[in-house]
Amino acid sequence: QVQLVESGGGWVQAGGSLRLSCAASGRTFSSNAMGWFRQAPGKEREFVATISHRGGTTRYADSVNGRFTISRDNAKKLVYLQMNSLKPEDTAVYYCAGRTAYNTSPKADQYDYWGQGTQVTVSS
Repeated sequence: QVQLVESGGGWVQAGGSLRLSCAASGRTFSSNAMGWFRQAPGKEREFVATISHRGGTTRYADSVNGRFTISRDNAKKLVYLQMNSLKPEDTAVYYCAGRTAYNTSPKADQYDYWGQGTQVTVSS
């Protein structure tokens, strides 16, 4: 079983940047697609970005496309989310997730394991 631990969240002013990291344990990481999701207070969890098992394919939510970049380092068992030009509406708890499949998916119910989340707060 793969376990995930997110880090890198915090407080930033609008227009600033943050990079989230997700550290994975377990042997199957390099064969699993990974994703980032977020949940704001009072809202449902929503898709942010996803990356295929070798990093060749990425997909983004329209709301973050062009501002966020997902990447991975399979040798280090890390997944990153670089977030630029942050807006107050990006404020949420960000979750890293993995699925036991090679291909990407924007659907939360297709992910098999999750991290505990990291808070991102963007002030105006």
